[in-house]
Amino acid sequence: MKVALSGANGFVASYLKKSFRDYVIIERDDDEDEILRKLEGVDAVFNLAGAPIIKRWSDSYKELLLSSRVDTTRKIVNAINRSEVKHFISTSAIGAYPNDSAFDESYEAYADDFLGSLTSQWESEARKCSKPTTIVRFGVILGSEGGALAQMLTPFKLGLGGVIGNGKMMTSWIDIEDLVRIYEYILESKITGIINATAPKPVTNYAFTKALGKQLKRVTILPLPEFVLKLLFGEGSTVLTASKEVYPKRLLESGFKFKYEEIDSSLSHLLG
Repeated sequence: MKVALSGANGFVASYLKKSFRDYVIIERDDDEDEILRKLEGVDAVFNLAGAPIIKRWSDSYKELLLSSRVDTTRKIVNAINRSEVKHFISTSAIGAYPNDSAFDESYEAYADDFLGSLTSQWESEARKCSKPTTIVRFGVILGSEGGALAQMLTPFKLGLGGVIGNGKMMTSWIDIEDLVRIYEYILESKITGIINATAPKPVTNYAFTKALGKQLKRVTILPLPEFVLKLLFGEGSTVLTASKEVYPKRLLESGFKFKYEEIDSSLSHLLG
């Protein structure tokens, strides 16, 4: 199978390229005609484009977050609709869901905040694809070579890792190995629509912090007040402090088997 990838320099794409070795890369500056040319002979497109979300969100950076996702997706979809591509897998995020309640794919509304609006517009463009389309909502991706976990390792190794706020916020996570397997499964099973790419057992921030500290053999006694993250990232700190309890109902019901359901098993294989 030949695939095309946007956002090909990112963390997730680096793993997908190891599994899908016959690929072409859609560059950020490619126009629609250039994308269409690259799609010749391509079976599936993985849309992973998007500026990093964990930043300070100035008004100009919010515009970049939107344009790098919404505008890029629109351009890719327009090209796919003129091509012979058989399947489109577009990225989204669990920021689509509100905080502080449990959700699965049956929830059809969006959170009433910037992330909810971003994912709504992003997914709306993906839905305009005329080919079989799957929208994969990423949870917190755990991998030893990038993603959220890599950013956490240094402070934890220095003994500075700690619970955020009261530690009760829910973290819906996914092991990078399972995430790649989900892409393979989507193409094999031809599953379409919204898919939550989250492990079936989300954990509190307290449980996550203690599991990571245990794996690294480091103490986790210094709490991290939420106001410190707000000072660093402003409104962007909501990515780190929001409580998202999200379940992969459609994957489980369709027969997908997670290799890493428990946070301890994931951290052990990534860091052991």
